[in-house]
Amino acid sequence: MNTAARTSTQPLQPTPAVAVAPARGRRHWWWHYEVPTLLLAGALYLAWAALVWWHAALPGWALFVAGGYLAQLHFSLQHESIHAMRQLPQWLRWAVVWPPLNLWLPYPFYNRGHSAHHVNFHLTHPERDSESAYHSAPAWAGYGRFWRWIYLANQTVAFRVVLGPFLRLWKLVRFETGRVAAGDFSRLPTWGWHALSVAPVLYFVLDVAGMSLGEYLLCFVYPGMMLGSLRTFTEHRWADTPHERVAIVESNAVFGLLYLFNNLHHVHHRAPTMPWYEIPVYFRRHRAAVLAANGHFYYRGYGQIVRRHLFRPVFVPVHPAW
Repeated sequence: MNTAARTSTQPLQPTPAVAVAPARGRRHWWWHYEVPTLLLAGALYLAWAALVWWHAALPGWALFVAGGYLAQLHFSLQHESIHAMRQLPQWLRWAVVWPPLNLWLPYPFYNRGHSAHHVNFHLTHPERDSESAYHSAPAWAGYGRFWRWIYLANQTVAFRVVLGPFLRLWKLVRFETGRVAAGDFSRLPTWGWHALSVAPVLYFVLDVAGMSLGEYLLCFVYPGMMLGSLRTFTEHRWADTPHERVAIVESNAVFGLLYLFNNLHHVHHRAPTMPWYEIPVYFRRHRAAVLAANGHFYYRGYGQIVRRHLFRPVFVPVHPAW
């Protein structure tokens, strides 16, 4: 692979057959000012507050499902604010999604890291793509047997969804402590602001609603991370062209709303600023052309992914080119 090839932070360039054009409906003021997204955000926070307030009235399994859904929906909304909502000032885009309902990841770090992921030429690169599941061959050769098993098992749905959240937290802690140990304190102010932002969330959860920290972690944070791990499980794979490295998962409306239709991931990478409510419309109109462009890297839904890869790795995580 010629790593000197030209790189770009622009979205994948569409072919004429699937040229991306703004939807006509965006001419309306409520479309222009992202009213659908703002209404969704308001409904999300109200639903979260109500669920936390009445948590004792629900059986544990229902709280686990509903809490995880709302936690992941908030993460999807944060993703939306990175790319879309462009008619709103940046401070408002950030303010809408800033409350750290998921507790563990400061929004500025997610914003910066995910933006790096959209350098198109580097998709799946084990060191330059911030969300790659691949490892370089030299790095893989240096791992012990235990870590090779861990990273290979992480390519199965069972491991990624159940234990993957803990692996992700461990990598975050190792990275952050490594930076501090090396004398780099540049990220500590962001962690300080994050701690101040977490405080009112936990005040409402613990003191106002009377939920224990363990229950919130178990019924909101953990299942939210599980659902996020399912979405990202096989979004990207190595292929010669960036177009063919991005999947389409054509799921139902429940998962579509949960992920704000980022499951139609190839459309998102073609036009990152396209609002979530335009993505399914665009895909329905250009379905055949989109699937031809991404080499039919396609799943009918998450059920198909689970059936295929519950215990079977989706790929060996050693990058074949870089």
